[in-house]
Amino acid sequence: MDHQQTDRKQAEQQLAESKETIRNKLALLPDQSGCYLMKNSEGVIIYVGKAKVLKNRVRSYFNGSHNGKTQRLVSEIRDFEFIVTSSNMEALILECNLIKQYHPRYNVLLKDDKTFPYIKITNEKHPKLEVTRRIIKDKGKYFGPYPNAYAAQQTKKLLDRLYPLRKCKTLPDKVCLYYHLGQCIAPCEFDVQQSEYDRMIQEISRFLNGGQDVVKIELQRKMEEAAEKLEFERAKEFRDQLVAIDAVMEKQKITMQDALDRDIFGFAVDKGWMCVQILYMRQGKLIERHGTTFPYYGEAYDDFMTFVTQYYSDNPALPKQILLPLPPEHLPGETLEGSDEAASTHADDVIASLHNWLKVKVLMPQRGRKSEVVTMATDNAKVMLDEKFRLIERDEERSVKASESLAGWLGLEEVRRIEAFDNSNIQGTNPVSAMVVFTDGKPDRKEYRKYKVKTVIGPDDYETMREVIRRRYERVLKEELAAPDLIVVDGGKGQISAALDVLENELGLFIPVCGLVKDAKHKTAQLMTGDPAEIVPLPRDSQEFYLLQRIQDEVHRFAITFHREQRGKSMVESKLDSIPGIGEKRRKLLLKHFGSIKKIKEASVEDFRPLSIGEKLASQIIAALGEESS
Repeated sequence: MDHQQTDRKQAEQQLAESKETIRNKLALLPDQSGCYLMKNSEGVIIYVGKAKVLKNRVRSYFNGSHNGKTQRLVSEIRDFEFIVTSSNMEALILECNLIKQYHPRYNVLLKDDKTFPYIKITNEKHPKLEVTRRIIKDKGKYFGPYPNAYAAQQTKKLLDRLYPLRKCKTLPDKVCLYYHLGQCIAPCEFDVQQSEYDRMIQEISRFLNGGQDVVKIELQRKMEEAAEKLEFERAKEFRDQLVAIDAVMEKQKITMQDALDRDIFGFAVDKGWMCVQILYMRQGKLIERHGTTFPYYGEAYDDFMTFVTQYYSDNPALPKQILLPLPPEHLPGETLEGSDEAASTHADDVIASLHNWLKVKVLMPQRGRKSEVVTMATDNAKVMLDEKFRLIERDEERSVKASESLAGWLGLEEVRRIEAFDNSNIQGTNPVSAMVVFTDGKPDRKEYRKYKVKTVIGPDDYETMREVIRRRYERVLKEELAAPDLIVVDGGKGQISAALDVLENELGLFIPVCGLVKDAKHKTAQLMTGDPAEIVPLPRDSQEFYLLQRIQDEVHRFAITFHREQRGKSMVESKLDSIPGIGEKRRKLLLKHFGSIKKIKEASVEDFRPLSIGEKLASQIIAALGEESS
């Protein structure tokens, strides 16, 4: 029964901790677009979603009413994480990639093998533009992906107006309407030089790779020229094309059309801590991220590069390409020799050394799509590091505030140091007690103490409390240790009275004592204090009550663990006592000589000779302990 209660209590404690974790994270969500990943108690991702504003969307799961499916989902959520993106469109594509990667049980949409549309320039004698969802090795040029077919078709429609490649699947016998509209150069009737095709393909490629500004400048020039010639319809057409470019060319960088495996690094530093974010792109798709936070002690960029080196020394699965942020001394816009991916002499050295060591292409991009995904990794590192410090600050503020408020409830000036006690004597054997210390609402584990009860026989909780309080605070007086502002005991009036009697009447100490009373479900129910003890009407949903609950759970865990250790040792020691020829004196001698029961088990017959124990008795001891461990 005790194990069942302990397991139930641990489950309840874990649930309370997960709810507290979620509450803290909800308060720190950013006002940015991105994807969120909901996890269950085992850390398994059970749902992936996207949001234009992460803060609003994720909070909505934990506020208000929901339908049956969402209620089931929310009931299983124990934690969540999120990935910040720079646009809602990026979030959409990332959501698709994550769902295909993890197959969360609560996701229905985007779970099939549907792919996003791309714009393709065909590899033919007379090339044309088309929208496709299949990428094959046919030497065609692919650009995208686009969030939906409409966006891809609108972009193609714009390009058809700008660049008059052929539109028909097979060449007709004579020119068609597209030629008369100026949207086809009519290879069916006129000879078209390869150089003309090469020029258009180059301009289209530049446009789709983010170079639309050059095209816009040219359209602006043509619009002004047409207006000067009073060709207002022609000028309006150029103006409409300019507007169309801004409408359909929202850039995204979650997927790259070259289908390469990449690891993309970004990092951020603050207050002596570094956060490194790794974005994993597989087959051109961003599918996962990993973040780690640690203290650093040298130069930030050097320590970051050390991390990258160590990461790959422990991780033999290498991608085709590694993207790294520029070193801090790089000045934007400076002209460098060699590849424009390099940043400086320092960057060149880093790239060369990593490339030679890993045999993988390493880039530090300054511009373009690759630079944008590095920036995305860096932005996520900044968000994660900021989240860490805000959580720490909130925890410290909440704990300090709870301690201060608790003092008010008890009529004390302050409650900074709390010492809490719990006794454990299951089935009346091996009675022990434990003490934990909380300072400013946080556990101070180096101050924890364990006590073997010496003077009490049987399960007498009041006398056990008297002995342990006496031993603890006699030592406090003798060694002039710091006295607590508050003593917390596990129990009600009887335990409080026993503790106060020893403190005041025997030791002359006047330290406030309160008791935590449990209900029928073995949960913290009431706070009592004073002599005679009275109930303190502390709200059960308050931070002060939650602090006391954490303290009681912690001291109970510590006491139970110690008691089980002692019972285990006692069972083996009692086995020694049951061996003829082994009394209390010889048992103590054995333990002193060998140091532990484990060493006695592992000893040979010859090892017992220094203790004047013969071969027969030594064999009996080894056999008895061997049976115990089997």
